[in-house]
Amino acid sequence: MAIDPECLAAELGTRLLERGEVLATAESCTGGWVSQVITAIAGSSNWFDCGFVTYSNTAKAEMLGVSKKTIVRDGAVSEPVVIEMAGGALQRSRAQWALAISGVAGPAGGTPEKPVGTVCFAWAGPDGFAEAETCHFPGDREAVRRASVEHALRGLLSRLPPMLA
Repeated sequence: MAIDPECLAAELGTRLLERGEVLATAESCTGGWVSQVITAIAGSSNWFDCGFVTYSNTAKAEMLGVSKKTIVRDGAVSEPVVIEMAGGALQRSRAQWALAISGVAGPAGGTPEKPVGTVCFAWAGPDGFAEAETCHFPGDREAVRRASVEHALRGLLSRLPPMLA
């Protein structure tokens, strides 16, 4: 069931505010869409620090410190790369949490190993927490990108439990 990404972002903002924590994003195939959804919410500057749009491999390396060896070995659309993207976003911001996205949105660019719709996600947080996963989304470029935004936000929400009263 699809939920409006702004609703997911608002819930995420509430949780981060409760915890006194801040988010940074590192996006490739979504081109800043997660950051746009977040900054559409009034007051998001209280829980969102910055977003990195690193579409090229050079930008991933230069802006986020992703190892060129990792990119060559695993490809830009891989769990090792998004883990490094999320870690780089944490290191280069004042955030305690980061999410990263890199994928093949299409219509071209897919391979048999990584077909169109393949998207890798990572979430990183306090105490060295880092998790990644790969998903395959159906549809055209818009559908893959929208599903990626929703999944990234849901993924962080599931890893960021509400504070107990």
